[in-house]
Amino acid sequence: MHKLPFSFYQNHDVLLLARALLGKQLFTFKDGQLTGGTIVETEAYHGVTDKASHAYGGRFTNRTQTMYQAGGISYVYLCYGIHSLFNVVTASQDTPHAVLIRGIEPVTGIDIMLQRRKMVKLKPNLTAGPGALSQALGIDRSLNAKDLTGEELWIADNGISFPADQVISGPRIGVDYAGDHALLPWRFYVKGNPYVSKPHV
Repeated sequence: MHKLPFSFYQNHDVLLLARALLGKQLFTFKDGQLTGGTIVETEAYHGVTDKASHAYGGRFTNRTQTMYQAGGISYVYLCYGIHSLFNVVTASQDTPHAVLIRGIEPVTGIDIMLQRRKMVKLKPNLTAGPGALSQALGIDRSLNAKDLTGEELWIADNGISFPADQVISGPRIGVDYAGDHALLPWRFYVKGNPYVSKPHV
C-alpha cells in the first residue's frame, strides 16, 4: 500500500485531482479497526470562484478555515446537522479547493462497516453517497483537519485506474443554490459501478 504523498494534493487543478482520485483507496484506522474502499465517485469544488463552494467569495469561518490550509488534509463537515461529509483539501495554502468523496466500493473491514451502518447484508447503499461512506468508515467531525498521510485517515494508490471511457462527468448533486454553477460537470464517477450514488447519467 502506497499512501499518496503530500505533493499529490498540492496540484491547483482541482478537476484533475477529482478525476485522479477515482481508483485510489480511502482508509480509516479507528478504535483499532481498519476499514476502507476504492473511490468511485467524487465532486470538485473550486475555491472562492465556485458558487457551490463553502469558500465562495472568500468566505472564511470556523468551518471553512480548514479549506484554506495546505492541501493534504481532511475537511469534514456536518450536512443537515446529521451526516458527516468527507472532503480532501487540495492546492496550496490559502487556495481553498476541495474534493468531496461521494462513493467508495468497500474492500477492507466490510463486517465493521456493516455494523456501523446497522446493516446485515452487503448492498450498494453501504457506501454509496457521502453520508453513508463516512458512517461506514467511522468518519466524523473528530477527523476534521487530519493529515492524509497520517495513521488515522489516508488515501493510497494500489494500482487501480479507470480508462477515460469508464469515467463519466456530470453536474454535482444537491447544489441547486449555486445557480449556473450547479450545472458545471464537476462530478466524476465510474460508469456502471453499483457504489456510485444516484442519480446516474
